Amino acid sequence: MNAHDGMYIGGEWRPAAGADTIAVVNPSDEQVIALVPAGTIEDVDAAVRAARAAFPAWAATPPAERAARLAALRDVLVARKDEIAGTVTAELGSPLKFSQAVHVGAPIAVAGSYADLAASYAFEEKIGNSTVYLEPVGVVGAITPWNYPLHQIVAKVAPALAAGCTVVLKPAEDTPLTAQLFAEAVHEAGVPAGVFNLVTGLGPVAGQALAEHEGVDLVSFTGSTAVGRQIGATAGAAVKRVALELGGKSANVILPSADLAKAVNVGVANVMSNSGQTCSAWTRMLVHDSQYDEAVALAADAAGKYGERIGPVVNAKQRERVVGYIEKGVGEGARLVAGGPEAPREQGYFVSPTVFADVEPDMAIAQEEIFGPVLSIIRYADEADALRIANGTVYGLAGAVWAGDEAEAVAFARRLDTGQVDINGGRFNPLAPFGGYKQSGVGRELGPHGLSEYLQTKSLQF
Repeated sequence: MNAHDGMYIGGEWRPAAGADTIAVVNPSDEQVIALVPAGTIEDVDAAVRAARAAFPAWAATPPAERAARLAALRDVLVARKDEIAGTVTAELGSPLKFSQAVHVGAPIAVAGSYADLAASYAFEEKIGNSTVYLEPVGVVGAITPWNYPLHQIVAKVAPALAAGCTVVLKPAEDTPLTAQLFAEAVHEAGVPAGVFNLVTGLGPVAGQALAEHEGVDLVSFTGSTAVGRQIGATAGAAVKRVALELGGKSANVILPSADLAKAVNVGVANVMSNSGQTCSAWTRMLVHDSQYDEAVALAADAAGKYGERIGPVVNAKQRERVVGYIEKGVGEGARLVAGGPEAPREQGYFVSPTVFADVEPDMAIAQEEIFGPVLSIIRYADEADALRIANGTVYGLAGAVWAGDEAEAVAFARRLDTGQVDINGGRFNPLAPFGGYKQSGVGRELGPHGLSEYLQTKSLQF
């Protein structure tokens, strides 16, 4: 696609207020592929004003009509899926097949789910002598990350529009081209002017301006826990609604009765998917003493098959961060059984698929979010020990449990302090709520729980 040199505000592409630009770099070859405007406070203000002006009419639009616009948006995404997948691959580095299946396939499913929900959701109910109305919160400031550039946008914008809210989106500076394509799709789908607005820019400038703007009623942010704290503090000071989907350090618990080979192979695939740049990745594999050596050998063999199959990480800074953690793991005494800090290619931001054994639960590589293709294998003595290790981080976003008996896996999963758990490799469900316990966030995305984040409650007594 051709990059836009303006912002999508009030239903049209407008020149940016300033002249500064952001270079978009292909992480596979380190070449600049586009320039997009670096938004300013003035751009954010214009977008918020457009969203505020469009809010009354969109909030009053019948849910069935909002559903029709979301269905049209889904159809445009389907029609342009190849262009979107190519764009994600160019600016994120994701292998094209993965971009097609996941980076485009998942958000299309989510957009369709909200088209259906907008048409069927009960926006009012009778309770005794009262009528309770669920009404849109207002103007939403959506700040999205680069790791799943289209999915994260759709996971915020679709429920917000279904609820009757209007939106200003500030996408990650590494992946703005996918966001621009989404704005084109919104326009093509016939969403009224001002209901959706896009400002590209840097987080400390445009993102901060959006979070602080008095015309924004709710801030929805996905990203690091550190930035989430800042946004939460800003929103709290203004008594403003906030939804935060933050970091993770998820445990993949393999109980002795499980199919070990399947659990290990799926676990390694989960960590290597998207080059490890997934907040819910199962980056800690917990294995019983009796099966530990076999699991390590299986994991090392599985990881070795991903060397040519995964893409780069998103940028040079991220590569340095991931390599730094690998070096820290070696320094802490963990044992490398696959990969390592050496660059696997001369060009591009590639990191070798890496597996550590003999990892202690208190090591940095077992406690901190690395956001790269790095797996730590930790041994446990019994279920109580496994539970202690699994729950022993500040995060609680996702996880997995494997057992020969499903009821055994469920019983363990119920004791995990985490928001979503896959049982024996359970499939992605676009209607299931996603979000974290502890420092992994506040609120939920996807399905009816995600829709409710953008609604407020009013009751009338008769």
